[in-house]
Amino acid sequence: MNTITAIPEACRKFLRRKLLLDQPLATTDDAIRHHGYIQIDPIDVCGKMHDLILRNRVQQYQRDDLLKVLYQRKQRAFFEHYIGVLVALAIEDYRYLLPSMKRRRTSDRYSGALDAEQKKMARKIIDRIRSEGPLSSAAFLDSGRSQTGWGTNGTLAKTTLDKLFFHGRLLISRRDNFRRVFDLPERILPENILESKPATPREVERWLIQVRLKQRRLIILTAAHATLAKDFLTKVKVADQPPLYCLNEDAELLQQAADWPEPDTTPHLLAPLDPIIYDRKITRRVWDFDYTWEVYTPPAKRVRGYYALPILSGTRIVGHVDPKVDRQSGILNTRVVLEKGIDLSPSLKNFSSFLEMNSHKVIH
Repeated sequence: MNTITAIPEACRKFLRRKLLLDQPLATTDDAIRHHGYIQIDPIDVCGKMHDLILRNRVQQYQRDDLLKVLYQRKQRAFFEHYIGVLVALAIEDYRYLLPSMKRRRTSDRYSGALDAEQKKMARKIIDRIRSEGPLSSAAFLDSGRSQTGWGTNGTLAKTTLDKLFFHGRLLISRRDNFRRVFDLPERILPENILESKPATPREVERWLIQVRLKQRRLIILTAAHATLAKDFLTKVKVADQPPLYCLNEDAELLQQAADWPEPDTTPHLLAPLDPIIYDRKITRRVWDFDYTWEVYTPPAKRVRGYYALPILSGTRIVGHVDPKVDRQSGILNTRVVLEKGIDLSPSLKNFSSFLEMNSHKVIH
């Protein structure tokens, strides 16, 4: 494995470019393939997470464009599934998910084996979907109650649908107002994809490392994982810190980045789980920025706000925006913490337009 050295400033320039903030791509398809996957999240405070990620990376991206790519085409190129988080993936990656789907069917974890009542419900669900076509949990309102994977009470149908999805026995056919509508895999994916050979455990581990690298471009790895993927990895030494890793194909670009001119300082409002700040350890080390997505933080302990968006200007993170959408008035209200001398008005105007708000207002 080759080793290179880099200074934080070079890493920042490299990440901006490789994570598409300097030159967005023409299509959502291109962005998914470039990043390996796009994380999907249903929370909608000021746009859903996947839309906030893609608006900075796809030219003329509009809200819900990802869902159109996933579900409004006759020939599917992408599908939605779970790899620790919910993501949009290329259908060619389906084989890497098959082992975990099979393993969950007998697992005692929250996405694991069906209990006796869920087995009965599963037969009803699959029989109805087979005869009626795609259905959501709304089609089974009288199904009774069952404990969800989170230890709370939910409907038996929804809990069972969730498990059938995790087991790969059903896939998401479309979303209606973001509600999942399920169908049989053979009606969603092409035959050659469904018949693909499941990946081996070693292939799955290597694939997971590759998609993490494509997603974030600089990552931290255990010694065992670095050894497993050594043929496509380059070790990156940044000062006296533990090593980071990049793809071999990115190494030369990273070495050149120190000599690049300063990037555009137009402020970017980053998604809370944006790939450029996703890993908190790397964000501290490379960006000198300690960031936590506080949506699950108790209100009294929040530092920046429920759904704060960090602000990137050039090679510095210079503040954050805590947004609140007033849908009734059509106003995007924001609390802004920002370094002096940065003009955020054009970025807020653009963001307000993306959210289809009439105007924006900074609250002091």
